[in-house]
Amino acid sequence: MITETGIVTQADNTTAWVRTTRSSACKSCQSRDTCETVKNQKQIHVKVPNTIGVQQGDEVVLGLETRPLLFLTFLLYVFPVIMLMVGAGIGDTLGRRFNMDPSLCAMGIGFFSFALAFLVIRLKNNSLSQQSQYRPFLVRKRPQAPLTTCHS
Repeated sequence: MITETGIVTQADNTTAWVRTTRSSACKSCQSRDTCETVKNQKQIHVKVPNTIGVQQGDEVVLGLETRPLLFLTFLLYVFPVIMLMVGAGIGDTLGRRFNMDPSLCAMGIGFFSFALAFLVIRLKNNSLSQQSQYRPFLVRKRPQAPLTTCHS
């Protein structure tokens, strides 16, 4: 599980808005420029279900399951390449069978299947975004540090 700390900026009985700062993991992420967060913004606001009764000002730990994240990584980076290769193989076979230029058919059907992969990803995105396993959640409240005073 991936975790990140943040501060609750708004909360009610069902929902909490948590402000968190981009972590060092964002710096090394290949998708940092296309992430839904605004570029060059250091703070991110995340809407999560208020399952542990947090209130405004609470410091919390957010979690995101790793397994769904790995599936999304496969879907975005590996699936289109597989579709491109399968399409190119089918195009090459069809080109030879119908006495056409196999390279041209491989390229055409390969690019078509590559584009089809992104259409599938787009359609799948709409259904996955509704599932709770692909969203961050509250793990726990962090204990408040006691205030210390100086005695002179």
